[in-house]
Amino acid sequence: MAAADDTLLLERLLAGEQRAFKELVSTYQSAMRAVAYAIVGNRHVDEVVQDAWLSVVRNLGGFEGRSSLKTWLLTITANSAKSRYKQNRREVLLDDLPSPHGTLDDDRFSSSDGHWLVAPYAWHQDTPEALLTESELRECLEHTLLSLSELQSSVLLLRERQGLELEEICNLLEISLSNVRVLLHRARLKVFATVEHFEETGEC
Repeated sequence: MAAADDTLLLERLLAGEQRAFKELVSTYQSAMRAVAYAIVGNRHVDEVVQDAWLSVVRNLGGFEGRSSLKTWLLTITANSAKSRYKQNRREVLLDDLPSPHGTLDDDRFSSSDGHWLVAPYAWHQDTPEALLTESELRECLEHTLLSLSELQSSVLLLRERQGLELEEICNLLEISLSNVRVLLHRARLKVFATVEHFEETGEC
């Protein structure tokens, strides 16, 4: 959401417009859940996000626009999660959990720039059959996402679905840039492995 849109939405929120609050929730709820999940795990996500929204409502008038509205919301969520789980904060573990179709080797990528040496299969959506195939692949990918560790899944979702920069993810989750890169890289390899398996077999 652009800064101008942030300003307009904030004005509507401060004016007490209910529709504006619904727009805020629908736009940012999934990103807030991803941040909460990364810090407290699945068990306390709902409570953390609920606490975060209460904090947002109480502090809307104090939002000064020094960061984007999204960054402000995710920071509140991260603080809420850290507060709830402060005594038993998890250490960042880079150990991989097994995924349905394993992972790909690093030798599939260029050592100089990290790009594919051989590009993945190009999906085309120009026929009903292709659209059906895409739907089936999406189910396979969702299954793979569920198999990732909490931190791998959260970093991947925050980067790929929410579009956060790596530095933003570092700040929210309080992990180093190198850890974020490793977590993201390993998660992507597992996702690509699922794509390749589906491409070869047509099955999850």
